[in-house]
Amino acid sequence: MLRITRRAGERVIVGGDVVIEVLEVRGAMVRLGIDAPRSVSIYREELWLEIKQENEAAASAPDQLPTLPEGLSTLPEDLPTTKPE
Repeated sequence: MLRITRRAGERVIVGGDVVIEVLEVRGAMVRLGIDAPRSVSIYREELWLEIKQENEAAASAPDQLPTLPEGLSTLPEDLPTTKPE
């Protein structure tokens, strides 16, 4: 891991097209500004981990949906429906 010391107003360039600027330092809180192309996804770590976990759960889900019990394969004809007025 590269560790860089920056003060408010100073920047770091990543890959030539991503600019990270330290906007404010207040105690242990640091506000960053990130300028990147729209094609670059930027997530806070806790959101990235949540998305990753949900994607892994979806990928491990069964390929087929369970089948309906016999007799429930179609809707009953007398099922009430609502029609838009």
